[in-house]
Amino acid sequence: MGERDGAMGQPVGIPVPVPVVIAPTRRGCEVAAQWRSHWPTLEIWTQPTYGDGATLQSYGESLVDWLGQRWGEGRPLVFVLAVGAVVRTIAPLLRDKFTDPAVVVIDEGGRAAIALVGGHGGGGEAIARQVAALTGGEAIITTGSDGRGLPAIDTLGTPFGWRRGDGHWLAIARSLLAFEPVAVVQTCGWDLWREEIPDFCQLYLLTPADLEPDQPPPGDGSGLVWISERRSPPVAGPVVAWHPRVLWVGIGCERGTGLAVLEAALDRALAQENLAVEAIAGLASLDLKGDEPALLELAAKLNVPLRCFDAATLDAIAVPTPSAIVKEEVGTQSVAEAAAIAASDGPLVVSKQIVRGHELDAAGAATIAIARSAIEYTDRPGKIYLIGTGPGDLSLLTPAAKAAIAQVDAVIGYQLYLDLLDPLFHPGQIIEGTPITQEVQRANRAIALASRGLTVAVVSSGDCGIYAMGGLVLEALAARGWDGDRPQVETIPGITALQAAAARVGAPLMHDFCAISLSDLLTPWPVIQKRLEAAAIADFVTALYNPRSKTRTTQIEFAIATFRHHRPPSTPVILARSLYRPDETIILTTLEAVDPTAIDMLTVVLIGNQTTFMHQGFAITPRGYAVPSPQTPAP
Repeated sequence: MGERDGAMGQPVGIPVPVPVVIAPTRRGCEVAAQWRSHWPTLEIWTQPTYGDGATLQSYGESLVDWLGQRWGEGRPLVFVLAVGAVVRTIAPLLRDKFTDPAVVVIDEGGRAAIALVGGHGGGGEAIARQVAALTGGEAIITTGSDGRGLPAIDTLGTPFGWRRGDGHWLAIARSLLAFEPVAVVQTCGWDLWREEIPDFCQLYLLTPADLEPDQPPPGDGSGLVWISERRSPPVAGPVVAWHPRVLWVGIGCERGTGLAVLEAALDRALAQENLAVEAIAGLASLDLKGDEPALLELAAKLNVPLRCFDAATLDAIAVPTPSAIVKEEVGTQSVAEAAAIAASDGPLVVSKQIVRGHELDAAGAATIAIARSAIEYTDRPGKIYLIGTGPGDLSLLTPAAKAAIAQVDAVIGYQLYLDLLDPLFHPGQIIEGTPITQEVQRANRAIALASRGLTVAVVSSGDCGIYAMGGLVLEALAARGWDGDRPQVETIPGITALQAAAARVGAPLMHDFCAISLSDLLTPWPVIQKRLEAAAIADFVTALYNPRSKTRTTQIEFAIATFRHHRPPSTPVILARSLYRPDETIILTTLEAVDPTAIDMLTVVLIGNQTTFMHQGFAITPRGYAVPSPQTPAP
């Protein structure tokens, strides 16, 4: 089958770490300091002249020596420096694409962020996109998969917490880039990754029964992507393996049992069903064993959690091989089998086995069993970004919003808004658009994805917290008893419609103002009527959202009549439609002349107060300052 490339890049299931920045110049330090709003724990290293020991650390007299010490840490490195200088500096340290850290280079002007090394597994592409978004520059990505709109095969399972096995990663990547057919077998784990795959990518699905030993996968495929809790089969041709973490290993042991005994027991149990160690989600045992040194050491060595259950919980679980002796000793008829089932909430795939230390010239004895969960484990906490995308023009999207969109696994929103954001998306992201009436479904979908460890952006036009998805997502979380931590939630503001409309016509919001939605789908119409009357009487500059639809036409007529009753006929009215988009329309009129039929759901209506006036096409609401006229000299 040829040589295998081995596992690649960052540990799967762990988000790309905060990068370490190297900025030898003062200007470079100033550029990097701006990124702390996105990465609060960002380290910035510079030459001794600029290092202050607090916000800026000094790398000493030799950057090469310092870099040699940090290279093996695996932390991504961002250089604010010329690309040629970076190439010469890191050249002696480069080994191979599987172990080198990500290296990103950005110029001092912030114009270009180049993913130089470790673009896929090291997270270099993701960091380059985030840095470019924060500086308003362009991310330069030169990998073949990105250039052809394909997700990278070596990061396919990263969002889901899967772990990579050994495999012919380069060969499979070349086949995908050449648009050659590649077979896929998936026996467990989330199939959401299939949404990432463009139609022109020739991946086709098989079952394990379709494969013959030492034969190529059927269907004229040029290789196999194996997604399973089991080790990849001996087929002809290149194979890569992803292992969803669905296996929970239940362990019972005598006090003082050595690590070698636990490892031997685990190896035998895995081998019995050809299970992959990379598919282990965690270990499970009785709470009395929660401090057992070898058990803790094994969990640390495998980098998996240890879950412990009390005897009553385990004793209530039906197992195939209960033990009266174990029941008498620890209060439960089973430890290994029951703990594996309790942790996985799934069936056993390996019934209990016993390994005694004298077989290995070691102390103690261990009982082990393995169960399979229906859902893969991930140690990613999951996160939801609530993002306001502004009126639609990408130039009005904040750098923080662009940086967030650059790093998320999935983007959810109304399809029209996703179409406007399309230039910001990149291969490998899951993009889910839904119709305008499915706001609740979008909120629940975002929560479901984040609850399984994904980082999700929920996008809304304008500001996400103003007549948009922000409040709905938080309401849905609260209704579920959300603990405020998992998933994490971050809100990124945007320019809302009333601000965008005001900016297009001058300064009509200089004094007190309010916003009222005329949609009675969620708010009773009598309540809206009271608010309109109150706003008109109080002389607020008023923004009307959702003013008129094809089936809802009388509400805007009532609103206009209400304001006509309380304000002069000459009061300025602004109708702003599709702001900052190609079909933008702005109408400056008055309460007396406004035509309700010129208004639709894409229009925001601004009604001035009794002092608002028009001058040379600008709407102005006085704040109350004493503004001198040309005949009155300024003091």
